[in-house]
Amino acid sequence: MESEVRLFSGIASDVVATKIAKAYGQHLGKVEHYRFSDGELQVSYEESIRGQSVFIIQSTMPPADNLMEMLLLIDAAKRASARHIIAVLPYFGYARQDRKDQPRVAIGAKLVADMLAVAGATRVMTMDLHADQIQGFFNVPVDHLYASTVFMPYIQSLNLSNLAMAAPDMGGSKRANAYAKHLNADLVICYKQRAKANVIESMTAIGEIEGRNIVLVDDLVDTGGTLCKAADMMMERGALSVRAICTHPVLSGKAYENIAKSKLKELIVTDTIPLSQESEKIKVLSIADLFAKVINSVHNYESISSNFIV
Repeated sequence: MESEVRLFSGIASDVVATKIAKAYGQHLGKVEHYRFSDGELQVSYEESIRGQSVFIIQSTMPPADNLMEMLLLIDAAKRASARHIIAVLPYFGYARQDRKDQPRVAIGAKLVADMLAVAGATRVMTMDLHADQIQGFFNVPVDHLYASTVFMPYIQSLNLSNLAMAAPDMGGSKRANAYAKHLNADLVICYKQRAKANVIESMTAIGEIEGRNIVLVDDLVDTGGTLCKAADMMMERGALSVRAICTHPVLSGKAYENIAKSKLKELIVTDTIPLSQESEKIKVLSIADLFAKVINSVHNYESISSNFIV
């Protein structure tokens, strides 16, 4: 008997999961969430999922309860005899900890990958990992989607002349170069030196900036320090405008204040992480249709490569 698709969501991603379910053509399944008086979380499926393909949607941004909830939902699905358990993480938290960049530190991304597999995930679906090689941390199939599918049409709709794509740091040059090639635009790369995490000591740029409409490309925006400093620097060097596209709006600390005060004309993000407040400078594009389409393709064993632009 062919298994049916059942979609469920954690608390933190309920909004985007509802959009995905609607785009897929069904309602989210019922999950009961219970907290003990000390804050401990317990989850239970309120409908049978025996022999079904269960897609559990939850981004794992802080607090750690979001990751723990995903693990509990996976374990509960395994113990309820689901046939396939697909962890759908629009935002894969701890992805920045993908290597030992100093002595005696953990590789958090590998740890989370192991935890998901041990809990019982038979497949993982995510978007714009901080580093592509994180896929190698998993011993189960990984469907790595790209937000360029939703960003590219928006950039093209702006009809910007003298367009240049920019990487806010050396690590993002590959991503920015892919956009630049597809859009037939120039490439600018920023070089920054950090005093410590989230604190930039100095920044310069490689490439032509004057008279260009710049679009910065990054996988996530946290405090906004890098993007804002890059935007201010580029405007000082004669850029006509500076926008930024970032898949995951982590937006911690003084991020909203930094963005509001910066010379960024616009920050375009997706709804992989819900915004904690509104901002006139922030535009949100939904990834729901893309995830719904890929979920359908995965369930029917169809190719998903047609969904990738860059």
